[in-house]
Amino acid sequence: MEDVNHAPVLDHAKIETKSKLREYIEAIIWAIFLFLIIKTCVVQSFKIPSSSMEDTLLIGDHLMVNKFLFGIRIPFTDLRLPAIREPERGDVIVFKYPIDTSMDFIKRVIGVPGDEIKIIDKKVYINGSLYKNPHEIHKDNQVFPAEAVARDNYGPIRVPGDSYFVMGDNRDNSHDSRFWGFVPRSNLVGKAIIKYWSLDKNKWHVRWERIGRVIE
Repeated sequence: MEDVNHAPVLDHAKIETKSKLREYIEAIIWAIFLFLIIKTCVVQSFKIPSSSMEDTLLIGDHLMVNKFLFGIRIPFTDLRLPAIREPERGDVIVFKYPIDTSMDFIKRVIGVPGDEIKIIDKKVYINGSLYKNPHEIHKDNQVFPAEAVARDNYGPIRVPGDSYFVMGDNRDNSHDSRFWGFVPRSNLVGKAIIKYWSLDKNKWHVRWERIGRVIE
């Protein structure tokens, strides 16, 4: 007869603790995995660091960027999945700065492949027609000749294939395609879609009225 006094005793409390610990670890791993998938393929947050997109975007605005729209870049490769649509004139886009791809820039698309761009005394002409975006502003009344700086008089120049000509809405204070050229399509990160947070650090004031606003 088996001696029941020497039979192994299961510690149910320890087993239950290990089981819960395993569940927590698995949940954390899945959460991290899903976060990385979403960040890499679907949306990404972006913080406005400069005044080049005033008054559309202010320093301290935090945005969500749709990375899916223009085609998701496959991680660790230069390949992209098919785009839902191509960038259009007027889109506010985030892209890798062509001069230093470690930096993300945000500007508005002004010229698409094939467009001829010319700027005369701050006015933008696309394919010979005046183009005025309702979001553009000018805070400097001075008009510089093209020989001095490309800000107010520029071109004509044609946008090459798979490239875009971009400008900041704050036209007199924006480091954009007028100064460093075109944005290759391969540098696109995504389209800015909504402001989810806005903080004026100078006054430590939350701009509640800007939160939840769609970016146009």
